Amino acid sequence: MSVEGGRASVWTIHGERVIDDSRRAVLSVADVELPDGVRFEQYVLRVPPAAMVAVLDDNERVLMIWRHRFIAQRWVWELPGGYLDPDEDPMACAAREVEEETGWRPQHMQHLVAFQPMIGTIDQHNVVYLARGATYVGSTPDINEATRIGWIPLSDVRQHMADGSIIGAGSACGLLALLVLKSEGEL
Repeated sequence: MSVEGGRASVWTIHGERVIDDSRRAVLSVADVELPDGVRFEQYVLRVPPAAMVAVLDDNERVLMIWRHRFIAQRWVWELPGGYLDPDEDPMACAAREVEEETGWRPQHMQHLVAFQPMIGTIDQHNVVYLARGATYVGSTPDINEATRIGWIPLSDVRQHMADGSIIGAGSACGLLALLVLKSEGEL
């Protein structure tokens, strides 16, 4: 907490009422008071944590899935990943999701980056792992998850972001973290 002019800069929550509570999200309205005394209602969405993986091969290509996102009404490249089951280890979830969605089993996983996608409205911890290599296990990817699987050259990632074919927060955070590691010579 920081203090300026004798006032704390912390918002006060006077209450929160649930609007909808489903398997994958809780939508509520919070009664919020700003440090200057202004009060308003803020929508809050609480979503289970998610984990994903940037699988990088020896040729500096990233394993991605091509899928349609109906809310944005567009086809996009995304890193494989998904919601954690209750009490599931994030790294185990991330590895499971890669295999289910792509048919590849990630190897040599390590933490890459963690983020909140919309910290002012959504409470959802996300973590992205880096896997150096993967083994094809021959399982058929779920048709509901991806139309196709692709190994995208890391050198093409910025262009995919510029043309709008990579727009998801998790994919963007993970791929930008990879580009930083590459620029610092740590890949």
